[in-house]
Amino acid sequence: MPESINPPEDTEKDPVQISDSPLPSEEGKLEPVRLPEAGLARVEANVAMLLDRSARHERQIDDLSAAPPLPDSPFAAYGLPGFAGLPPVPPPLEPRPILELEDEEYEDELDALSDWVDDFLVRVYGAEVTTAAPWCEQWQEHPDVVAWLHALWLAYQQHKDPEAGLSGLFVWHRDFLTHAMATVRAAGGPLSACMTDPDRPAHRLLPGPRPSNRNTSATEENEDHEESGELGQAGG
Repeated sequence: MPESINPPEDTEKDPVQISDSPLPSEEGKLEPVRLPEAGLARVEANVAMLLDRSARHERQIDDLSAAPPLPDSPFAAYGLPGFAGLPPVPPPLEPRPILELEDEEYEDELDALSDWVDDFLVRVYGAEVTTAAPWCEQWQEHPDVVAWLHALWLAYQQHKDPEAGLSGLFVWHRDFLTHAMATVRAAGGPLSACMTDPDRPAHRLLPGPRPSNRNTSATEENEDHEESGELGQAGG
């Protein structure tokens, strides 16, 4: 018969021996479990270790909750932080229509736009000035022309960016340049009363439409109320 396999008698045993089911005393009460001195020291060490670990976890949670937000990252849209050591990615530009700017901010933007129009747009794409394609050397005084050219400039900056791909500038030519220049320099457009001959510079602002009847009526009604109120106070 095969010999039975028994564990060796000198196997190291846990010094802490706790009975799974303490025997009741003669009165039916459970006797307290008594631990050897060596086992008690081990239990105290384990408890101290667990308390220390819990305290470290609490400190880590506090540090994470109080940590500053992660810098902007190109992977933020996917919920991934930036790489350590790399400079933060600047936030995307938030362009504003130039006609919404005021005072010095408007003047600075208009100066930058004028440089681009004079040094690039007109020099490269400025066709001959004719009655069918008028122009104005004082186009900065035409608000609608300023708005058109500013929008065209913003689109140019976007489509020349490498992220726009190799076809970016073609899209700008097709969808923005042709349409904007055709509108600004149309025979009946905003510059139609200005220079139609390069040898005869001219500048004229065409009168725009008057306010609608609704706005005009409301303004007149407010003025009537104000006049009647002033007369009433004078009579009193």
